[in-house]
Amino acid sequence: MSQGYIKTNRNNFFGHSNNSGSFDFREIGLTASLRPTPRLQLSGQLLHRRAGEGSSGGVHIDFGFMDYNFINTPSAEIGIRLGRTKNPFGFYNDTRDVPFTRPSILLPQSIYFDRTRNLALASDGGQLYGESRADWGNITVQFGVGYPQVGDRSTELSLLGQIPHSGNLKSRASYLGRILYEQPSGRLRLAVSGSQVNTGYDSGEGDILNSSGSVKFYPVILSAQYNAERWSITSEYALRHFRMSNFGDPKFEQHLTGESFYLQGTYRFSPSWEAVLRYDLLFADRKDRSGKKFAAKTGYQYPAHNQYARDFTVGLRWNITPAIMLSTEYHRINGTAWLSSLDNPDIAHTEKNWNLFAVQASYRF
Repeated sequence: MSQGYIKTNRNNFFGHSNNSGSFDFREIGLTASLRPTPRLQLSGQLLHRRAGEGSSGGVHIDFGFMDYNFINTPSAEIGIRLGRTKNPFGFYNDTRDVPFTRPSILLPQSIYFDRTRNLALASDGGQLYGESRADWGNITVQFGVGYPQVGDRSTELSLLGQIPHSGNLKSRASYLGRILYEQPSGRLRLAVSGSQVNTGYDSGEGDILNSSGSVKFYPVILSAQYNAERWSITSEYALRHFRMSNFGDPKFEQHLTGESFYLQGTYRFSPSWEAVLRYDLLFADRKDRSGKKFAAKTGYQYPAHNQYARDFTVGLRWNITPAIMLSTEYHRINGTAWLSSLDNPDIAHTEKNWNLFAVQASYRF
């Protein structure tokens, strides 16, 4: 479980954080695992999450799946997972639901968007996985087919933007996979992740959008990490191909490629203290990095800074005990591309340059 406090001097993040600050960042998870046989494991997690208007609480199944091992030897492992399985992409998505596994309170928002967390975290379907273990290193391969979670307001607004509509997104079969290499010592880790996320649209009464409309995106992520005794360097780069089509109006058709990158360094002063330094960069459209074309296309109704974000982060973490952790961090941000329009309803009047300060206390048992 964790409780966070977020304070911004402009714009809102995870609640009404501007000026007065917000305690609307809370996660309480209960994870269970059962192994009826040596080859079969059942795992699941119930989660209560409050993160501003985009995640207003309640309890839901974060993930829950059956894992069956066909082969498990010292040199190889092959298995299948069925149910609501975690999506394997990047270094951090598999464990983003556990605060102790994150290098900072907020993951790099250019790749691990919190406004689309449900969509990114898990899918309903199946996943094949295999691992080869040798003296020169371990290779893990995962491939999944599933239906993404698109039923929440935050995901819907992130994919459809400010288009007025009365219908809902519907999930369609999607595909994802990751190949990860790791040296036996854990010193070097390399990964390639990719997916094809497919969603459709059910129009509502009097809707200006057609039911034949679809939203598809194809992210590809390259990941690299080097670990020494006291420090680690991590970097990830992503291209996100995005397409909206068949909505019945040319002005709702979109075909663009977003771009993301971050470079992060962590330093472990001792087993109890750790610092993080990161530069995070996001462009909604790599052919319009300044956002000026977007602003002109909307008749300057929306500002150019809605299309990019540059985030400089510095943070400190204190592992008080193995069960209790206290973290704090400061973000200096230029641009608003990863802000949620639920926390900022008047997205046209967001501020380009803003600061974010966060504190989080976490407990595990």
